[in-house]
Amino acid sequence: MDPSVLLTDWLDTAPLRSSSRIEYEREITRWLTWCAAQNPPVNPFDTGIEDIAAWCAGYLTDQLGGRPFDGPDALAHVAEHHPAAALTHDRRITALTQYYEAAKQHGAIRLVPDLTMLRSGVDRDANPPRRLTPQERNLLIYCIGMWGPDNARHYLRDRLVAFLLLEGLRPAEVTRVDIRHLYDLQDGTWEVRAPDYEYEAVGKKHVLEPLTVAALKTYLPHRIRPAEGVHTLILGQGGRPITAEYPNKLVQQICSTQPTLAQRNPPVTADAIAHTGFWDTPDK
Repeated sequence: MDPSVLLTDWLDTAPLRSSSRIEYEREITRWLTWCAAQNPPVNPFDTGIEDIAAWCAGYLTDQLGGRPFDGPDALAHVAEHHPAAALTHDRRITALTQYYEAAKQHGAIRLVPDLTMLRSGVDRDANPPRRLTPQERNLLIYCIGMWGPDNARHYLRDRLVAFLLLEGLRPAEVTRVDIRHLYDLQDGTWEVRAPDYEYEAVGKKHVLEPLTVAALKTYLPHRIRPAEGVHTLILGQGGRPITAEYPNKLVQQICSTQPTLAQRNPPVTADAIAHTGFWDTPDK
């Protein structure tokens, strides 16, 4: 069976979420394209872990910082210093593993390659973070409003980051919101589409709450001039996107200004805020 035909047949019948289906199609297509571009071409159904590692290394060049992608030490470096990239890498390995499971079921291969050694080892929390109570959420909104020039140079940006979390965007999504997927509906309402983790698709539509709209309209005139080719809404030094770790660090700083939030156990995190939302009554 042709590898691309297998991919199509598998995705058409696999019980996957739409977001997973999009992600898997993108990653496996990239893998098959890489195989075809090698000299000589790599047969995706007759490949070794070293080929898959070489393909993955191309996506981790910046995170490896000149280190070779040659084993557990390299993966440990990425996991420690770039956890978001490590999770993305692990999702890529998961996509490949699922694809080869389907290849085995279709008789295209005899054994599924064991890609365990290519996983970074970064764990995802199996349980969602505990949401803020209504009282904690009210305190947080107060603290966001009080976050000003005495706290940070780019406080207008920080306020918008915090309110976007309350819209339900995950921290990594906030850092990648594309200004081209931000829509002023000219009736006082704004919409934003959540980005995927590599900018190539848009997901759930969020109709922004008035507090977020106010923060957005205040921020835009002061937005740092973007670097060439950068369309990210939230910008940091040099007009480039803020780091994936920034939302959580910001939340810790904001919450440190209020004793109840500062002493909360478990601590207030960016993920906890995203799971809380603006007005839905959270579970205690």
